[in-house]
Amino acid sequence: MHHRTRTLLLTLLALLAFAANSLLCRTALRDGGIDPASFTGLRLASGAIMLCLLLAWRRQTCAPLLQRGTVAGGALLFVYAAGFSFAYQQVGAATGALVLFATVQMVMLAVGMVRGERPGIQGWVGIALACCGLAVLLMPGLQSPPLGGALLMALAGLAWAGYSLRGRNGVDALQSTAGSFLLSLPPAALLLLLTLPAARIDAQGAVLAIISGALASGLGYVIWYRALPGLSATQAATVQLSVPLLAALGGIALLGESMSPRLLLAGTAIVLGIAAVIYRRAPR
Repeated sequence: MHHRTRTLLLTLLALLAFAANSLLCRTALRDGGIDPASFTGLRLASGAIMLCLLLAWRRQTCAPLLQRGTVAGGALLFVYAAGFSFAYQQVGAATGALVLFATVQMVMLAVGMVRGERPGIQGWVGIALACCGLAVLLMPGLQSPPLGGALLMALAGLAWAGYSLRGRNGVDALQSTAGSFLLSLPPAALLLLLTLPAARIDAQGAVLAIISGALASGLGYVIWYRALPGLSATQAATVQLSVPLLAALGGIALLGESMSPRLLLAGTAIVLGIAAVIYRRAPR
C-alpha cells in the first residue's frame, strides 16, 4: 500500500475512534452513572490491559515498558483524560469540543511554525475554512461556559497536543502507547483516592468506560501514533477538527438525531478545509 494512502486510512480510523470516545464519555457522564475520576481510572486501566494483551500476542512483556517509557507520556495522557472527564461535568458538549480542539490546533500550529513548517496560502485558506466550519457547527448552541470547566478543557487540549507531538518521533506505536498508559495509572489511582467520597459507579457507566479505554482509547491511540509520522504538525492539528463533526454524525446514526442544513454546511466546509491542508502543494 502506498505510504500516503496508508497514512490517510490510519488517520481516518484514529479520528473515528476519537469521535467514538467522545460519544462514550458524554453518554456515561451525562447519565450520572459514573463520576469523572472513576471514568478516568477505568478508561486508563482498561486501555493498559488491552495494550499489554496485544504485546503478549506479539510475544513481548509489559515490564520493560516502565523503563523504556517516559514519564512525560504518562503524565500528558493522564492530564488529558482527567481534564476531559471533569470538564464535561461543567460545560456542554459543543462548548467543550470547541475549547478542546481550538486549543489543540493553536498549540500544534504554533509548534509546527517554530519548527519551520509553513502552511502556505492554500494551507492557511484550508485552516480558515475548517475553523469556520467548526464554528458554524458549534456556535449556535454555545453559551458562556463556567471558567473552571473551560480551563479544564483547555488544559486537556494542551496535554493532548503535547501527547500527539511526541508521537511524531517514529517510535514503536504499540510499545510507546502501552508505556504511556501504564505510567498514567499511578496518578489515576491517586486521583481516585482523593475523590473517593464522591465516587459512584453503575454497570452501564463501567461498561462505557471500559469500552472507551480498551477500544476507542487504547487501540485508537496506537493507530494515531502509527499515522502521526506521516503527518506534519499542521496537518495533524487540522484533521482533528473533524472529530466534532464525526461525533455529530455518530449522534445521527446511533442516537436518532436529525441531519440539519447547518450540519451539512459545516461538514462540507470542514472536509474541504482539511483536504486543502493535506493535499497542498509542497513549497519549492
